[in-house]
Amino acid sequence: MSQPTTSGDNRKRGSVRQRGNSLQVRVYSGIDPVTGKPSYLTETVKGADKAAKKRAERVMTKLQAQVDQQRSPSTSVTLGYAIDEWLRTADIEPTTRHGYEGYIKRTIRPALGDVPINKLSARTLETLYGALRRCRVRCVGKPFIEHKTEDEHDCEKAKCKPHKCTPMAASSVRQIHSIISGALNAAERWDWITSNPAKVAQRPRQTPPQPDPPSPAQAARLVEKAFELDDAWGTLVWLVMTTGMRRGEVCALRWSRVDLDEGIMEVRSSYTTLRKIGREKDTKTHQMRRIALDTETIVLLREHKKRCQDLYETLDVPWNEESYVFVGTRGELTKPYPPDAVSNRYKKMATRLGIKTHIHALRHYSATELLTAGVDLRTVAGRLGHGGGGATTLRVYAAWVAAADRKAAEILGSRMPKRAKLDDDEMQ
Repeated sequence: MSQPTTSGDNRKRGSVRQRGNSLQVRVYSGIDPVTGKPSYLTETVKGADKAAKKRAERVMTKLQAQVDQQRSPSTSVTLGYAIDEWLRTADIEPTTRHGYEGYIKRTIRPALGDVPINKLSARTLETLYGALRRCRVRCVGKPFIEHKTEDEHDCEKAKCKPHKCTPMAASSVRQIHSIISGALNAAERWDWITSNPAKVAQRPRQTPPQPDPPSPAQAARLVEKAFELDDAWGTLVWLVMTTGMRRGEVCALRWSRVDLDEGIMEVRSSYTTLRKIGREKDTKTHQMRRIALDTETIVLLREHKKRCQDLYETLDVPWNEESYVFVGTRGELTKPYPPDAVSNRYKKMATRLGIKTHIHALRHYSATELLTAGVDLRTVAGRLGHGGGGATTLRVYAAWVAAADRKAAEILGSRMPKRAKLDDDEMQ
């Protein structure tokens, strides 16, 4: 049910309508010059009682102010508006966009959303980053209760707790910096500001990668347990272990991309889910790669393919080479094994074995075993699908590359011609 604003001048500029247990505030911001369609700013307010309606009125005033800023000189637009416009035009993967929206809603908009972009400085941004590294909710250091809801409630029933400062991870602060920088880069391109302060603002240092692969003994226990549980599950774990594929890549793998005669597998896409809806997308580096398969892996995949074909025949469904290698957990032949289900099942299996690890650690296992065996860096990078010609591989697995380098030095030294040792008389 829509409830237009009551003031005469603002009556046509916005409305508040109830959507379930929330109120949606909607303000008209003009005609989009590209699409020619009406454009609106919207924001949701939780609750539908009197207190929520008052909050909705305040949100209405804020959104109307943003529209007014849009119509005034461009440099007066707020960071919140600049981010909205950047998100509207930027080419961002849906899963990445979903993550960005969470950071924007929880952190960026409450902190700097109303600040005009021409008032932002490197110091402003660095102050925010420092505050987040001390406490993710940017508290003032005084004790207070973290309420579960903004409406009137019983704190004991709602299980409200005293605030305890928790610093935001450096990687999350770097992500926030990337979002702000992206929006301000767009503002600079659009001549809204003359320079982007995020370019000179210092962000937290990137935490050095610390891969923690399972030991060979642990890897053997994990793959043995996987085959005990299910032949298809065991084959999936084995394939990830021997190829270093990413979780989404193994879920997106189709039989048409596996040449068992040549022993070659093509990795062309990755599978992801967002709000329980799955879809295929490009690999992380947007590149197709070919991975050679060893004899044992080919045998396992042949056996797995035969089981899949038998299942199709049992269900009286024509075999399709475009079907997924690892299908859904409920036997849904047209859907792949969900990536989250792969992670959860692997985690539970490892926990039962008393091993603290996760599915991505098998990728580390594959890389470190190859490097330790003396396989060259570019080959390992190619199998993993790393970009930068091995630079990423070197950065992540520097310790194992150094160990392989030491091994190479010892091998070369052992093959060098031996120098004749001089006796004491010759030395004198």
